[in-house]
Amino acid sequence: MASKALIPFLVGMMLLTGVVNTLLTKYQDNQCVRDCDSSEPKDRKTFMQPVLQTAQMFAGESACWIVIGLMSLYERYTSRKDPKANGYQSVANGDADDNDDAASINSEAPLTGGAPAKRTSGPDGLLRGYGILLLALPAICDILGTTLVNAGLFMVAASIYQMTRGALVLFVGLFSIVFLHRKLHLFQWVSLVGVVIGVALVGLAGVIWPDSKAEATDVLLQAVDDATSTEGLLAALGVTLIAGAQIFTASQFVLEEFLLERSNIAPLEVVGWEGLFGLAATLIIMLVMHLVVGRTDAGRYGMFDMVEGFRQMFDYRSIWVSSLLIMVSIGGFNFFGLSVTRSVSATARSTIDSCRTLFIWMVSLGLGWESFKWLQVAGFALLVYFTFLFNGVVQPPFEFLRPTEEVEELLPEEPIEHN
Repeated sequence: MASKALIPFLVGMMLLTGVVNTLLTKYQDNQCVRDCDSSEPKDRKTFMQPVLQTAQMFAGESACWIVIGLMSLYERYTSRKDPKANGYQSVANGDADDNDDAASINSEAPLTGGAPAKRTSGPDGLLRGYGILLLALPAICDILGTTLVNAGLFMVAASIYQMTRGALVLFVGLFSIVFLHRKLHLFQWVSLVGVVIGVALVGLAGVIWPDSKAEATDVLLQAVDDATSTEGLLAALGVTLIAGAQIFTASQFVLEEFLLERSNIAPLEVVGWEGLFGLAATLIIMLVMHLVVGRTDAGRYGMFDMVEGFRQMFDYRSIWVSSLLIMVSIGGFNFFGLSVTRSVSATARSTIDSCRTLFIWMVSLGLGWESFKWLQVAGFALLVYFTFLFNGVVQPPFEFLRPTEEVEELLPEEPIEHN
């Protein structure tokens, strides 16, 4: 548990790393990597490698093991200096108060990423031994979800991307009912409807006033000749991809909660394991897709051309530098996010994440990456309000919406964010 003086620093760093992550990814999308000297802007090809961007995200998550290792060394160091710091304390005369103090010390959360979840089977629950391979399941969901949102980000503005991800609340709520047998109260159902309306308004703003400079695929260019219509169609496709990707992200959250409830592994270690599994799976998928699609005439220079993707990444300084920064920001976002959850609450973390969207929007406007849209303001306002209402940050406005019994948490106490 961090001291009160440290909490503002943790909150600030969570906000900073979260904002930097999205903006750097969008920055990569805007970098020209081929035919950059062409006088026709539509002939210039920008960095469109969503699968490779997914791999760099998992590389950043894998780096969490460095933090875990350093924390483990710190714990060993402090335990040698002070045996009580490792949970050992003598109990004199069987005094009940002393027993309570000892139990309290022994139950302290480890520094490796948060309090362990409750045990239900064996010393390490489901995730002991080869059971750790179960974390490959949420990692696969993460691969699908992250790749889709990265592809969608190429077609829409950064703020619309971040706001559309608010659809996650809808799918988490529904999946929690179906798979975790949770109960939704009336105000939460109303919140989900409000979130859907908010996402729809944000998406509509992107379609009506598209800011994307993305180049359409040859099929789309042949199907729609008008440039404005093409950009609107791409924006609609981008919003659909991002919103649809939240199905996989919600599945990932539900799987992680299911596994964490049945094991005592620290959440930061979950991030590290998923990073390793996800990175290995992504590289294998990239290799297979390169052999099947990337080497063909139709696939050359595309997102499945693995050789071209790595060439673009390492030949252009702006891309490989931003890739390194993205890896650091992702690892930092998970670490600081988990620290904020432990020190404050999961609700506070969700509130801060809404502020992240606002900062991304402000910076994106300042950089000229997008234009201001009043319809987007309305959609964002609805998203924030109904997300806060769903998470219990604000009270239902009407008496009949207020629950008469305790509201059960739908998200894990320490939600694991990956991007």
